[in-house]
Amino acid sequence: MSAETAGVTAADRVWHWLEAVPDPEIPVLSVLDLGIVRDVQWNGGEADECLVTVTPTYSGCPATDVISDDISKALHEHGVQKVRVQIRLAPAWTTDWLRPQAREKLCDYGIAPPVGLASNEHVVDISRLRASNKKPLQIDCPRCGSTHTALTSQFGSTPCKSLYRCLDCLEPFDYFKCH
Repeated sequence: MSAETAGVTAADRVWHWLEAVPDPEIPVLSVLDLGIVRDVQWNGGEADECLVTVTPTYSGCPATDVISDDISKALHEHGVQKVRVQIRLAPAWTTDWLRPQAREKLCDYGIAPPVGLASNEHVVDISRLRASNKKPLQIDCPRCGSTHTALTSQFGSTPCKSLYRCLDCLEPFDYFKCH
């Protein structure tokens, strides 16, 4: 594959192809929706290698190897011979990197999307050595839209989610934690 064709770079095409690579844990989101693909570089010349930089949702994410393999497989299917997926842990991934449409897709899938921005949550006032008096989050039920919900467990189907229950429709649901 040549590095540039008709003004569209190979890196541009790779970004387009990555739209179709689903997250293995939440398949309605692509790796781009999730915001974990940080960079795509095309190293032309003799190496002729595509380097995709990924930041997993957290450093111990068990899906990291699957995501790397899925990215490599997708690019190989599009004719990219040499693919290298580089894992970058810093800066740490944050739910702030989710694309706006990802929040809607999460809700449609039955997972409450993160509320607010990670940078504004879980603030600790260290000057008084106590947690700030922040109002608890209101998590809407992704099934019926009710605001009458309760936390069941800090950990849901994966460590990046909490388990809630709607007190109106009585359905349990995951909430994608802000972090």
